[in-house]
Amino acid sequence: MLSTEELPHLLLLLLHRQFDICYSFVIIPTSMAFRLRTKSFGFGEGEAEFSLQWWNEIDDSDQWQRGIYFALCAAYASVSFVALVQLVRIQMRVPEYGWTTQKVFHLLNFVVNGLRAVLFGLYKSVFAIRPKALEQVLMEVPGLLFFSTYTLLVLFWAEIYHQARSEPAQKLRPAYFIINGIIYLIQVCLWFYTSVSKTATGMEAAKLFLAVMSFCASLGFLLYGGRLFFLLRRFPIESRGRQKKLYEVGSVTAICCACFMIRCALLALSAFDEDADLDVMNHPILNLVYYLLVEIVPSALVLFILRKLPPRRVSDQYHPIR
Repeated sequence: MLSTEELPHLLLLLLHRQFDICYSFVIIPTSMAFRLRTKSFGFGEGEAEFSLQWWNEIDDSDQWQRGIYFALCAAYASVSFVALVQLVRIQMRVPEYGWTTQKVFHLLNFVVNGLRAVLFGLYKSVFAIRPKALEQVLMEVPGLLFFSTYTLLVLFWAEIYHQARSEPAQKLRPAYFIINGIIYLIQVCLWFYTSVSKTATGMEAAKLFLAVMSFCASLGFLLYGGRLFFLLRRFPIESRGRQKKLYEVGSVTAICCACFMIRCALLALSAFDEDADLDVMNHPILNLVYYLLVEIVPSALVLFILRKLPPRRVSDQYHPIR
């Protein structure tokens, strides 16, 4: 008979063995099971110290810093080049149109990623800029442009959604410009406060403001991307291009919502934890992970998903920006 203390560990073993290729069940006493788990899966203090030492050595290594920041520079330059090529292809395909939403989106992608490539290519000079507020401005301007670039997709989807439901959509575009103008104005005020106060409070406030912006952008994608997705699902199955548009809207919504939520969380963390501070030269691994997750990979995926060129003929769905 098993004791009362041994039954929970037997149940745990059975649950783990469901996913094992070996189906023999072994009963292990409580004390022995605890020792085996500790020995097999535990991390001792020595291993934790070694991992921390390895992390610090990479952060402090000039060679690692150079390699990581130049890798970020190359990645951003590649995305910027792809956006420029796509912009030229669209212009050659429909030269009779002016600056459409699609063209502006690819132009902004080219500018944002190009700026990041230059900043990381000159990382030593950028991170050495004094006062610190000026460095903060240089590193945060591309982030603001990234916000404007991808909320342009939210605007485009909102216009399509309201037009499809025969609802007025004339106020959406002015609202987009007003909201972006207010955001840029608040950010300029925070930069000015940081430069005057010369304390960490201004920088923390700027990071928290960018975190709130990212959270709002994520909600925007969730709201209008979700609405448009379910609106397309109600279309007849035989509708031309329905399945492809469902894939485009659903994929872009998921990617952008996730990237802005990750940006929100990491910016909020960096505002209160100095060890998680971003945009500093001696945190290359953290910067690599951050910019890959919140800008490089999402931008590359969205450009790939939206790579289709507009039709040559006049289309009601392809409007120039007024």
